[in-house]
Order: sequence, then C-alpha cells, then structure tokens
Amino acid sequence: MGRFRSLNVALVVFVFIMMICSSILSGIVLIFLHQYNFFVQVESARIAFLITGLITSTIIGTILTLPVGNYLLKPLNELIAATEEVSKGDFNVKVKELKKNHQFGELIRSFNIMTKELSSIEMFRKDFINNFSHEFRTPIVSIRGFARQLKNTSLTDEKSQEYIKIIIRESERLANMSSNILFLTKLENQEIVTDKKLFSLDEQIRNCILLLQMEWERKDIDLNIQLDPMEYYSDEEMLSHVWLNLLGNAIKFSRNKGEITIKCRDEVEHIMVKISDNGIGMKDETIHQIFEKFYQGDSSRTTEGNGLGLSLVKRIVDLCGGQIDVKSYLGNGTDITVRLPKQIK
Repeated sequence: MGRFRSLNVALVVFVFIMMICSSILSGIVLIFLHQYNFFVQVESARIAFLITGLITSTIIGTILTLPVGNYLLKPLNELIAATEEVSKGDFNVKVKELKKNHQFGELIRSFNIMTKELSSIEMFRKDFINNFSHEFRTPIVSIRGFARQLKNTSLTDEKSQEYIKIIIRESERLANMSSNILFLTKLENQEIVTDKKLFSLDEQIRNCILLLQMEWERKDIDLNIQLDPMEYYSDEEMLSHVWLNLLGNAIKFSRNKGEITIKCRDEVEHIMVKISDNGIGMKDETIHQIFEKFYQGDSSRTTEGNGLGLSLVKRIVDLCGGQIDVKSYLGNGTDITVRLPKQIK
C-alpha cells in the first residue's frame, strides 16, 4: 500500500512540475511577444493574450511531457512487453531491475521472481512427463513382449508359468505406479491435513510391520522393535503410507539375515520414529536426490520400484509439519529419522 501511495505522489509532483515549467515558458514567450508590440496590433488584445497563452502553454506542456513521460514510464512499458511474452509461454524473459528506491523497482523484482518460479515449474513439468512416460513404457513393453511369447505353442509349461508371473508382476507394478501418482498428485494439491483423529502411533507401526511380514521373513531379517506407547492426532491412513514405504525400503535393501531396528520415542516437542537397517546403504549423490520423483539410486535399479515411495513420504511429513533426515554409508546401512510435531486435538 505504501508503494502505491508514493507512486501517486510521484505522479502528482510530475504533473505539477510540468505545469510550472509550461507556465514559466509560456510567460517568457508572452513577454517576448509583448515587447515587440504584437498584441497592440491585434484587436481585443486581452482575449488574444489569453488565447495565445493557453495555446503556448499547451504546446510547451505536451513537448515537455512526451519525452519525460516516456523516460519515466520506460520500465512500465518494458514490464508490459515482458508480460506479453510470458502470456505466449516464454518464462525465461527477464526485465532489467532498477534501483531499490525506484517506484517500479519492487514490481519488477516481483515479476522476475515470478518468471523464475514459472520457469522452474515448467522444467519440472517437462521432466515429470518424460520420466512418467519412460517408467510407464518399460512395464508395458515387458507385458506385451511376454504376452506375445505365450502365443508360441512350443513353450514348455515351466516357461509359460514364468512368463505369466512376469506379466502379473509388471501389471501390479503399473497399478502401483498409477495409485502412487494419483495419491501424490492429491497430496501436492493439499495444504492441510484433514480427517484427523486420535490413534495409537506405536500400534499403527506394529500393524505395518505385520503387513510386511512375508517380505522380512523371506529374507530372514531380525527385527529389533522399540516402540513406546504413543497417542497421535492426525490422518491415520495417510501416515500409514510413511511407515509402509520406509519399512519396505529397509527390507528391500537389507541383506539376508540382516537386522532392522524400529524405534518410536517422545522427544518433548516432537515424536521421533527411527528406522535403521544394516543393508547396502547409499552414495552421497543418492541421498541428495532420494526424495525426487522417479529417482532411483544405482543399487535400487536392480530391484522392484518406481521411485515414488519416498516422494510420497516426504510430502506427507511436510504436510504434517515434520522433518525427515537420512544418514547412510555405502555398504553400512541406512538410518531414516522422522520427527513429527505433537498435535493438539
């Protein structure tokens, strides 16, 4: 509001100065004409004097206003031209910034910030579409290829069953990916946590562990469970995705006969949930990109997955106002710690 007021004052001062300059110059012209007895030779000299003054003042005012106005309004004209470029889809356009105390300086800075954000969003959109297309195409090609193989009448029953299993697995992968994308899109358009209720957080984590029992038993993984009784007020179903994804990853990247530790503690201001494994670990590069959509580290490319699980986890934790930290060393396992703020019912 202060910026608008100062702009109004500047416009008033500009008009006032133009009027003063015009009046002074008109007066000089009239005095010059009067000295040469121009008005004495004209009937009704008083009227002629006024008309001449008015015309002179108008001409001089216009001549002064055009260049000065163009100079002062040049940043605004550049901003209008840049806005037209943005409307055509060019988000890389940038307007030259002015001094901090300039009237249009703040407006131009805000415009440049906006175009930078739009450019980032556009880049993200293109990357997302490219990654999405690639990740969907891979299982579809696999399904199509093995379905064609099944038409071969010379296949043994063993080979047929193997191909059917691959088709089922790839179909489930597609269904999983579709569900995750839809859920992630919903979360990204959500700013607050809804459907809150009071539930037992430690019991929820135990249920998630039981849901994954077949997976950790298959690898003969030893579970070290240290869960303090903890009541929490939030969206129970949404938070379950966090624990299922984190536990699923810990199991996936653990070695056979490995160990996973699951802790839940009260930290006064936060509730801490920590999931640790002694599996294959991650490189620093992987840690820095682990929450990006469709990103999969080198090790994870040898396993099932679509690179969306941890993006979901990060978005849910952010929505809850919490934090997630990752510590990992290649070959020495991974620790993932989630801290959730205590919610008041």
